[in-house]
Amino acid sequence: MNLNSRRRFLQHLAATGCVGMSGLLNPLSALGATGTGVTAAATDRILVVLELSGGNDGLNTVVPYTNDHYYRLRPKLAIKRKQALRLDDHWGLNPGMIGFKRLWDAGQLGIVHGCGYTQPSFSHFTSMAYWQTAAPNSGDDYGWVGRVADTIAPKPVPNFIVNVDVVESLAVKSRIHTPVVFDEPDGFVRKGLFETRDLLDGVSGVATSNATLAYLESVAVGARDASAQVRAAWHQYKSSVDYGLVPLQLPKIAACIAAGLPARLYYAAFRNNAFDTHVQQADLHQRLLSYAADALYGFTRDLERLGLADRVTVLVFSEFGRRVPENANLGTDHGTANVMFVLGKHVEGGHYGEPPALDKLDAGDNLQFTTDFRRVYASVMDGWLQPGLSKTVLKGDFAPFSLTG
Repeated sequence: MNLNSRRRFLQHLAATGCVGMSGLLNPLSALGATGTGVTAAATDRILVVLELSGGNDGLNTVVPYTNDHYYRLRPKLAIKRKQALRLDDHWGLNPGMIGFKRLWDAGQLGIVHGCGYTQPSFSHFTSMAYWQTAAPNSGDDYGWVGRVADTIAPKPVPNFIVNVDVVESLAVKSRIHTPVVFDEPDGFVRKGLFETRDLLDGVSGVATSNATLAYLESVAVGARDASAQVRAAWHQYKSSVDYGLVPLQLPKIAACIAAGLPARLYYAAFRNNAFDTHVQQADLHQRLLSYAADALYGFTRDLERLGLADRVTVLVFSEFGRRVPENANLGTDHGTANVMFVLGKHVEGGHYGEPPALDKLDAGDNLQFTTDFRRVYASVMDGWLQPGLSKTVLKGDFAPFSLTG
């Protein structure tokens, strides 16, 4: 390394290694890696994944309002028949889910029953890791969303995955791509001493034969460009659409999509294990579901306003359901099988999968799962993103449902 190269190396080391992103992110988290790859065109389809952390109670979400076993096992917590938002002659939604009822009536909501996996874990951390890697009882070095990105874009594409959160989710961990991770767009900036401002702003990504220097330059350029793009997208975004009281990061995703970011995969979460409703569940759970349903309905309306609804499908899941009988604290404990949701303009609305039998619980009073959750992942991969994608990503055959048109 000659003197000039050494000086540039040290300068970029300072620019990338010693200077972090403000608030939540180091430069690597915003890297738009160099190299040629598939850049999303205006017609490319986008998948948005929303995680309901804490273990959502599926039985009080999609309510079997004609099932006597449900009311016998939940004498106080069960949603009353007259309160359920009726979908058909057997099923209704929690009364807080008016937004989802509107999506159902529009034919844009798919409900998949009995989702789970064998030998279920009742640990939030363990079960969520299984769902985020799509590798129950084994795990994987990379997340399932990250593996989707690696398969459909086998060469690095800047800003191909966006994770709106305070920390990077395991689900988006990728071998090839480095996700853009941010929480507050205005705080998503390169942070450093005033004396380094010119250096940070002047990073150019000049071609070099030195691999280490090239990598450091790509980190600096990617960090600078990603932060600038996200902030610009947020400042340009204006919407009169009502997302409800808790928008769940979805307006930020809408802003990025509207601004034309190349991302085809977005990931966000209802945070802080909010759905872990062990105590006094009824009012809290209904409120949480109203936040989620209102935000997702608002998101779909906003995409329609922007003329982008044809490009986006949303997948909603939680790491497990709840035990069927209510507990002594008028809540529910960690359980097994659950419902998943797929929604969007091109979703074939309706029920999918076989609902677990409430009169055939396992020894722990839990539902016995009927649908491997990876079938739902396979459905959005093969039916929405790219035919045949799931076999590579999931490392096996999981028969997809015809959820998307």
